[in-house]
Amino acid sequence: MEIIFNGKRALVTGAGKGIGRDIAKALVRCGADTVAVSRTQEDLDSLKKEIPSIQTVQADLSDWDGSRKILETVGHVDLLVNNAGVSRTGPFFEVTKDDCDFVYDVNIKSVINVSQVFAKGMVDSGKGGAIVNVSSVASQVALQNHTVYCSSKGAVDMLTKVMALELGPKKVRVNAVNPTVVMTDMGKYAWSDPQKSGPMLARIPLGKFVEIEDVVNAVLFLLSDKAAMINGSLLPIDGGILAN
Repeated sequence: MEIIFNGKRALVTGAGKGIGRDIAKALVRCGADTVAVSRTQEDLDSLKKEIPSIQTVQADLSDWDGSRKILETVGHVDLLVNNAGVSRTGPFFEVTKDDCDFVYDVNIKSVINVSQVFAKGMVDSGKGGAIVNVSSVASQVALQNHTVYCSSKGAVDMLTKVMALELGPKKVRVNAVNPTVVMTDMGKYAWSDPQKSGPMLARIPLGKFVEIEDVVNAVLFLLSDKAAMINGSLLPIDGGILAN
């Protein structure tokens, strides 16, 4: 099934590394004029060197007003991937206000902020668009020592549904992908210890963690016209963990 985005403009947050970087590169391969957003200029510079046609934008999405001002200069976008995410782990009783602010500012507040900026253009154009929020199976499966992360992704899931409800009539589809552990830098931070990853792996019927390519393919599908009647969905990429 070939997916082509010729004539479309796409934007990916958290595109400096990991899942977001590979999504941005895949969108370019599919013909989209692609904008990569990251807070780390060094990552953007290396991405630009690898994919010269890509447009890069440096912005700290934890800064609501500052990032909004920057993103409002980007122009019209047809396809949006809210991928930026962070994590803090630790026991429930040790969670601090700083932990909550650090995670919620990026994982949930930035999704609202960025989506407001670009969904408005999708609606005003009359042509609509598609948005994919990168959530996690942790929105539906409680994980030890992941109070803030799990709750932030639970919020992303419900935000996705509300956005789909409100924006659907305006020709903007909104969906989420919910992968289990992906061994990106953030995945390694949380799951590199075999004592932690072993029990988690045992809960996955397919017996393996997710590859970045698995997430990329799901995101491309949901952005494409092949998914024209899919709106408000939360697509598990979990090897069957939710079947338990």
